[in-house]
Amino acid sequence: MQAALVHLLVTAQAAAAQHNESAGGIKELYEKLGWPFFVNMFVVIVCLATITERVIFLSSKFRVNSRELLAQVRKLVQAGNIDRAIKLCEAADVPLLRVFRAGLMQVNRGDEAVVVAIEEQIMDIEPTVNKRIGALWSLANIGTLFGLLGTILGLIHTFSSLDRIQDPGLRQQALARGIAEAMYNTALGLSIALLCMISHMLLSGQAKKIVSDLESTSTKLTNLLTTQRNQA
Repeated sequence: MQAALVHLLVTAQAAAAQHNESAGGIKELYEKLGWPFFVNMFVVIVCLATITERVIFLSSKFRVNSRELLAQVRKLVQAGNIDRAIKLCEAADVPLLRVFRAGLMQVNRGDEAVVVAIEEQIMDIEPTVNKRIGALWSLANIGTLFGLLGTILGLIHTFSSLDRIQDPGLRQQALARGIAEAMYNTALGLSIALLCMISHMLLSGQAKKIVSDLESTSTKLTNLLTTQRNQA
């Protein structure tokens, strides 16, 4: 029994010492790198979350073969099976299918109603395609500025602490260590900027491609529905 109590006491002391060491390490890291470094770490998390969300959304919602889908709808419309075409568009929650469905639902109300319905759907979809992509450019600027701020504050802290060091050798070591630690903020800020700019370029290009394909396919659908109605 005593041996078990001693073992528990030793384990508790070891855990407390490890916790204190971890807390001291975080505190020491905070004092060395400054608060801008940790702000930029939060910016990194926001950037990665935004990029991941946009990639998943664009790749899942807009991975549709628009030509094949338009060909299937064309066959049904030319055969007069508007109801089957509408059911086909209700098979999945895809933005392009919502555009098709909006146009098909207005076939019997005239050409103008078809055009208006399709345009309204496109206007609702385009903001969701470009959502949060523009924020990456702002995050790039924020990360760069916080990196520079951390560098300046780190250099100020380093030079102000040199007065308390009398030994020339130790002073040189402290100066080199302080400058290196200050540069960590610059490196992190520039890394954030590069990550955001490259991601912004790729996502913007993908968004423009999606919108262009959406508008082109919608125009073909409009021509199909209006022509078919006039022939009928």
